[in-house]
Amino acid sequence: MVIFVTGGSGFIGSNFLNLFLPSFTEYQFVNIDKLTYAANPLNLEEVSSLKNYVFEKASISEYDQVDSLFTKYKPDVVINFAAESHVDRSIVGPADFITTNIKGTFNLLEACRKYWDSSKNKKLFYHISTDEVYGSLGDNGLFSEETGYDPRSPYSASKASSDHLVRAYYHTYGLPVVITNCSNNYGPYQFPEKLIPLVITNALEEKPLPVYGKGLNVRDWLYVEDHCRAVWLVMEKGRIGSTYNIGGGNEWKNIDLVNKICELLAEETSKDTDFYKKLITFVGDRPGHDYRYAIDSTKIAAELGWKPRETFNTGLRKTVRWYLQNPDWVNSVKTGEYKNWIDQNYRYREIK
Repeated sequence: MVIFVTGGSGFIGSNFLNLFLPSFTEYQFVNIDKLTYAANPLNLEEVSSLKNYVFEKASISEYDQVDSLFTKYKPDVVINFAAESHVDRSIVGPADFITTNIKGTFNLLEACRKYWDSSKNKKLFYHISTDEVYGSLGDNGLFSEETGYDPRSPYSASKASSDHLVRAYYHTYGLPVVITNCSNNYGPYQFPEKLIPLVITNALEEKPLPVYGKGLNVRDWLYVEDHCRAVWLVMEKGRIGSTYNIGGGNEWKNIDLVNKICELLAEETSKDTDFYKKLITFVGDRPGHDYRYAIDSTKIAAELGWKPRETFNTGLRKTVRWYLQNPDWVNSVKTGEYKNWIDQNYRYREIK
């Protein structure tokens, strides 16, 4: 079996490949990645020399490149991790999100439609999506697979659009597809523009820990390896045409999460908790900031038997320790481009 993993050098894709490449040597994994700012070949350093791994630098937004790779490798499965995913960046510059998330998905679907005859061989287009497509919750309730779409940011709107394309290709052309919508991931190799690694790395450098608004927005957190195991399970056993929600069952207000990270850092570095908490800085809120996300994972639990292995305490501690133990990786991604973005995004936010 040949498995295309698009965006395999990014955060979730690299964790997926690191987790399954060594064990499933009978499968050929082809990592298709444009290598944007958030991708890093160092993420796959330990498995890149394995015989069942191939890297192809290519952009899914360029159909000729996608078509060429389908001709060359004849994939049986496409797992589409590739996406522009940072909400703040989508607010500043939405064009890249439209190009990668919508046009890129469209190109992959068109290649599958051209090359696959699903009546003769088992094929699968697996689309990775987000809970943000559902919009914002109040204090109660959970997102289920039946929740209506109500995206509020250019990022979530682009992902909602790609989800609709995937379903359209299933209903119109009979393309074998599955979609999963996950909650906020965290863990090793996450680019430090996202909340958890941003707080960890800033705290270690004694820089401000920016918290939007009053820090009351709520997110459900999912350890990345738990997500990857769910992806593999859905790939193997998920029902064609189905959607599965994957959540961690860990709802945290942003301010409580930042305080928790400060407490863990204090334990791991033998510093006083207040040493880190004094760095917390409330800044102007994100435009259109969704209040709360929370996922109901009943379906994937009942149908496929999945549940998270990590509690939030164990997963977050593992994450903190990984960033403490990998300063060279952190320094390698904090390039001039990263510094420019942090300056652009936070410099002009009013401190509350």
